[in-house]
Amino acid sequence: MSTIGYVRVSTGDQSVEAQRHSIEQRHKVEEWFCDEGVSGIVRAMDRPGFSALLIYARKGDTLIVGAVDRLGRDTLDVLATVEALRAKGVAIISLREGFDLSTPIGKAMLTMLAAVAELERSNIKARQMAGIQRARAEGRALGREKAIDDSSVAAWRTEHSASIAATAAHFAISTASVKRACRRGTSTGNSATR
Repeated sequence: MSTIGYVRVSTGDQSVEAQRHSIEQRHKVEEWFCDEGVSGIVRAMDRPGFSALLIYARKGDTLIVGAVDRLGRDTLDVLATVEALRAKGVAIISLREGFDLSTPIGKAMLTMLAAVAELERSNIKARQMAGIQRARAEGRALGREKAIDDSSVAAWRTEHSASIAATAAHFAISTASVKRACRRGTSTGNSATR
């Protein structure tokens, strides 16, 4: 019987260290499993780290997660994940919610929390869509305002025979923005990729 830790972050620029530290403050974890840069939208069983955890887990093990949302993003996925672990005899403890998800009370609370979280995501999406529709109806432009003029960037680069890096520095923009501007602007040939 071992204590297993599972941590997940949705994007590559996030770190699992905060979750790991939080778990290590309360539990001595023998085996860690991790999914970095894997969205909660991806079913738990389809995540490489979680799949490895499920293969590793044995009857009597305890899985520690920082929060229920690390196990899945919607009610069905979280409940299926918990059920798969329970079928193997694995107990699940969620630190944020503060309960053992393998008990009947823990499972009832999990179902309620996951449903509330799913409802909140739906409400946020509905509010966002209403805001977009209102903005369109008022004739407002959506998205971030364009900060650079592609043709000016492309023309300056051509006139000065400048590299992408030099052009980016001159306009205080990223090299990716320079490449995009040169593709869209008036430059020709291979100058956009030098």
